[in-house]
Amino acid sequence: MDENAILDAARRLDEAERTRTPIRQLSLQYPDMTIADAYAVQHAWVGEKLASGRRLRGRKIGLTSRAMQQAVSITEPDYGALFDDMFFDDTSTVPHDRFIRPRVEVELAFVLGRPLKGPDVTLFDVLAATEYVTPALEILDARVQMSDPDTGHLRTIVDTISDNAADAGLVLGGRPVRPHDVDLRWVSALLYRNGVIEESGVAAAVLNHPGNGVAWLANRLAPHGVGLGAGQVILSGSFTRPVHAEDGDLFHADYGPLGTVGCRFASGGAP
Repeated sequence: MDENAILDAARRLDEAERTRTPIRQLSLQYPDMTIADAYAVQHAWVGEKLASGRRLRGRKIGLTSRAMQQAVSITEPDYGALFDDMFFDDTSTVPHDRFIRPRVEVELAFVLGRPLKGPDVTLFDVLAATEYVTPALEILDARVQMSDPDTGHLRTIVDTISDNAADAGLVLGGRPVRPHDVDLRWVSALLYRNGVIEESGVAAAVLNHPGNGVAWLANRLAPHGVGLGAGQVILSGSFTRPVHAEDGDLFHADYGPLGTVGCRFASGGAP
């Protein structure tokens, strides 16, 4: 993709988010589109958001489980950006009508106490740099059509990466813990929707340790001269499948000793 096509795709994604109208899959418009092209689109869209006054507060890591990687035919995770207007308080009402078709995942958030910059960042570097880890819900959305209405073609990895790795929001809650105080591999959670358990999982499903995702991200960003800053929130990857959120749905995730985190989706909720 040339620079004009990259900027055009970024602007159309931005408009799709504002108007809640997904665009046609970029993988159909540009059949030869590469993962590098997709990140170029994402980075251009991030630039648009920063220019409009939004503030970068962290990063998310997606496609961390082996099953999800096999489903989209890739061998590594992907990543996206977290902005200040994506954060919602625990137990708050999330405006359902802000999104196109939101979904919810369960994961752990790493809050950095000092910077991390690759290359050669290890899991032990991540644990040493992390101030605390806390339960989180990630809210996903798709500004690119998930299925093409004419052909039934499903979106691909280049569509998802371009679309900021489908990131749309997050809720932090529960009991923050120091990374050495618990075995993070064995943190588990039950995800309830309207009082019914929809999903459950264990954090080791994220690359054998959720901190490995943070290390991967720091090293993946290093060739671009980008690091992870102190105070940034890093969503380390889901250990459950996403669950669709309908208007009026109440979600909460029970992390056992790490407490609970939840939210309610309602049209007209707080911005």
